[in-house]
Amino acid sequence: MPARIRLSPVRAAALLIAVAAVTTISPAHPATGAAPAPGPPAVPPTALLPPDAIPGRPAARDVFDAGTAFSALSTSDREDGCADVVHGRLLSAGAGQGFQTAVPGGQLSELVARTPHPPDLAAWTAQARRCGRVTVDDQDLPTVSTTTVAAAPVVPGAQTLSYQQVLTLPGQPAEVPGLRLRTVAVAAGDVLVLLRDAGTTGLDLDTLAVAAWQHAGPRLGR
Repeated sequence: MPARIRLSPVRAAALLIAVAAVTTISPAHPATGAAPAPGPPAVPPTALLPPDAIPGRPAARDVFDAGTAFSALSTSDREDGCADVVHGRLLSAGAGQGFQTAVPGGQLSELVARTPHPPDLAAWTAQARRCGRVTVDDQDLPTVSTTTVAAAPVVPGAQTLSYQQVLTLPGQPAEVPGLRLRTVAVAAGDVLVLLRDAGTTGLDLDTLAVAAWQHAGPRLGR
């Protein structure tokens, strides 16, 4: 029987829509009264996936503030790490740039960041395997998250991560597809490049992640 994660309350009707839209990281909720920690160095504005690498060569991409997009765990989340996997919380703090682009079949998100607490992608991969099937409980509409870890692309001198998540409703007929999210990340030192797509995009996310790293890395000192 799947393990259950009780998350912060959200409206049931908005759950899958919200997950589809927030293919980046959920907005942060800073603790009150805590002294702000010094931020990492800024990310140069050119540290992005080359526009010509995205299908259709979009003229513009929607920007989100990566500096405030890294989410701390809710107090109602389980502490077994599966909530992190379900929400894609690879970072607890950082500064960077995020972009979302509509592509055929879904949406592509890009994140380029510096962080004082770099994620251990090998440990994250092991945790994703342990959280292969859990139930996300929003108090209104339980949702089953099924995670599959894939072979990540090889990037010399860096850690990599690749996994796919499918969200379905309990008892959902097999012929009805769930919401598919795929994540590929590359990290070295204090630098993280993350790509995530939602839907049936058919993107070669591994190749795009390597291209993003090669494009962003020199500008970030990697």
